[in-house]
Amino acid sequence: MDARAVKTGSLKSSSRGRMIPITTVKFGHEEEQLVLEVLRSGSIAQGPKVAQLEKRFAELFNVPHAIAVNNGTTALVAALQVLDLKPGDEVITSPFTFVATLNAILEAGATATFADIRDDDFNIDPQSVAERITDRTKVLLPVHLYGQMADMTPLAGLAATHDLRILEDAAQSHGATYDGRHAGSYGLGTFSLYATKNITTGEGGLITTDDAVLADRLRVLRNQGMRARYVYEMAGNNYRLTDLQAAIGIPQLERYESIVTARRRNADRLIEGLSDVPGIVVPRELEGRGHVWHQFTIRVTEEAGISRDTLVEELTARGIGSGIYYPKLVFDYDAYRTHPRVAISDVPVAARIVTEVVSLPVHTALSDSDLTEIISAVRTAAGA
Repeated sequence: MDARAVKTGSLKSSSRGRMIPITTVKFGHEEEQLVLEVLRSGSIAQGPKVAQLEKRFAELFNVPHAIAVNNGTTALVAALQVLDLKPGDEVITSPFTFVATLNAILEAGATATFADIRDDDFNIDPQSVAERITDRTKVLLPVHLYGQMADMTPLAGLAATHDLRILEDAAQSHGATYDGRHAGSYGLGTFSLYATKNITTGEGGLITTDDAVLADRLRVLRNQGMRARYVYEMAGNNYRLTDLQAAIGIPQLERYESIVTARRRNADRLIEGLSDVPGIVVPRELEGRGHVWHQFTIRVTEEAGISRDTLVEELTARGIGSGIYYPKLVFDYDAYRTHPRVAISDVPVAARIVTEVVSLPVHTALSDSDLTEIISAVRTAAGA
């Protein structure tokens, strides 16, 4: 598509009389039927549908074990808990992430340290990670942000050299790949099934692992530490997912390829329409990686004809939703700045990125005319 074809009109309220939302959730007949089946069974707690969800997720994304839990944060917490971290143990992660990543580290009793990110994929920079490793480092926790995996080969090399565990925060990256290898396959991986994710059960999460011992411990941990009723093997918790929620997710796994195909098609259209706008940096699927486009996040740099925040205002006036993910570094809040187990460090790339990013709609419900209007609005606002 010729990007110039959408450089028309001034920014004004949408004539459609509705917003183009940053995300939307739609379910089909298959979800309705499975939910009704569970309701009519009279048993909605964790049961056969949860087992079916786990099995299909593991098959689809080529991991030996998948363990369902009640949300993505719980998935992170439980994964860290079975690594038996001790006080003073450090976890290196990204400062450019949702707060759940940091909260899970703190809940597990570890100390959070931070490496800088790269501006081509928004993910943790392996070189910066290497500079942060100490004799207290136990876990590398890369975040696969927006649907594209971090640079895993050098990270895996660092983990092997320093005898570290890898825990992938793949909350936004179901099915993303790196050199043909799926997210969540480098040791432990965690996924969110929150309402806005590419696969959703409203609330829910999954933990993947290639370690049968850890998988077994996670299944016991999520069930109050019980393997058999009232026989407690460990101090556990109620991390269970319900069959009602699993019933919503199972059909989405069956059509996930088409979901990602639609998102990729929309992302390609946005890239084509915006790649020549001065000062606007569009996201790219890097070589060897399979991006699943949970978010389409542009950077509004100093060279743009508009500030990031003004662009958001103009898009809103035009009836186009957007999102800033995330407006601050994860540790840049009063609750964390003086926390004794939050080790703040200098991360100049991440500090710049939080001032530039804004996400545009890329979801499967977008029509061709929606995409044209999004492109037109951004180009007009940026003076392109």
